[in-house]
Amino acid sequence: MMGRMRAFGIAAWMPLVFTLLPAGAAGAAPEYGYRIVKTFPHDPSAFTEGIEFRAGYFYESTGEYGSSSLRKVEVETGRVVQRLPLSPSLFGEGLTVLNQQIVQLTYRGGLGFVYAQPDFRVQRTFRYEGEGWGLTNDGSTIYMTDGTSEIRCLDPLTLKEQRRIQVHDGTTKIPYVNELEFVRGEIWANVWRTEKIVRISPRDGRVLGWVDLTGILPWDEHHHVDVMNGIAYDAMGDRLFVTGKYWPKVFEIKVIPKSAGSR
Repeated sequence: MMGRMRAFGIAAWMPLVFTLLPAGAAGAAPEYGYRIVKTFPHDPSAFTEGIEFRAGYFYESTGEYGSSSLRKVEVETGRVVQRLPLSPSLFGEGLTVLNQQIVQLTYRGGLGFVYAQPDFRVQRTFRYEGEGWGLTNDGSTIYMTDGTSEIRCLDPLTLKEQRRIQVHDGTTKIPYVNELEFVRGEIWANVWRTEKIVRISPRDGRVLGWVDLTGILPWDEHHHVDVMNGIAYDAMGDRLFVTGKYWPKVFEIKVIPKSAGSR
C-alpha cells in the first residue's frame, strides 16, 4: 500500500501503531516476539510492496508513481539482477509467484499483470474492483488484500474472485491487512503502519497469533524510511524474512514466545 506518511518517516507513524488497531485487537490471540538470525542488504530506493522467496532469490514489487518495478534480487547481496519498470502511470503493489508465473497488482488502477517468471514477459492482464494491496498463494488459491479487513480468494487460473474471508481476532475485525505471505499453512500479513504481523487462518480469517517486530530496524537507520512491509518465506530452508519500504536491510528472523528472551 502506498505510504501517505512517507515524507515523515517512521517516527511520524509510530504513535499510530496501536491506535489503528481496534482496542484489544492484539489481546485475544497469543503474541510472539522475534530473534534476528541474519541481516542482508536491501536497496534503500525500493518502496517494497510485495516480496517472495523462490530458489535463492527474492521477487519484489516496488511502488510509487514513476518508479514502480518488478525485480529479481540476490538474497545475499541485495543486487538487482533483473528489473522491469512499470508505466509511470501505475503504482506497483503486491505480487505472488505460482506455476512459473508472477502475478502483480497495482494500487488504484484496478489492473493486474501476469508475467512469465524466467523473463518477466507480460503474458496477460486482468481487472479487479477496488484497490490492490497484497498477494500470496498456497498453491491452489491466490489471496489478495485491498486495504480492508477482508482477504479475497482468487482462482489461480482465471484470477476471478471466489470468496472472501474476514480477518478477525475474537469479535474484532482487523483493518489495513497489507502485504501477505503463506507460511506453514497460515497467511501472515503486515498490518499497515504497524510493526506487527498478524497470523491468519486461511479457512475462516481467524487470527491465530501476532508477531511483534517493534524495534527491528535500529533507530539510527530510520532516516528516509517508511513503514515495515514485506514478508518472504523460504519453505525448503524454513527461513522467514522481513523488510520495509525504503529499508536498507532485510532481516531473517525466528519467531519465538515473548517469554523466551525475544525482542
